[in-house]
Amino acid sequence: MSDHTQPDPTPYAEIEAVLCDEFAGIHSATTVTRCVEAAHYGALEVTGYAHPSLVERIARKHLHVLALVASERG
Repeated sequence: MSDHTQPDPTPYAEIEAVLCDEFAGIHSATTVTRCVEAAHYGALEVTGYAHPSLVERIARKHLHVLALVASERG
């Protein structure tokens, strides 16, 4: 048997992959991950539960806002 184990993927790995594809060329994968994590904690704080579809919607809005701010800065 191998001593190497793969870390468990985050519960939002699929969401991160979708958003990375959607925002490719606009945001780095690191930025997408940070927005997903922020969305997760925000949903928990406000609603007490972080359903994946809610986390995805919040993260997508974060990413849109960041893109808008970046475009306004020129």
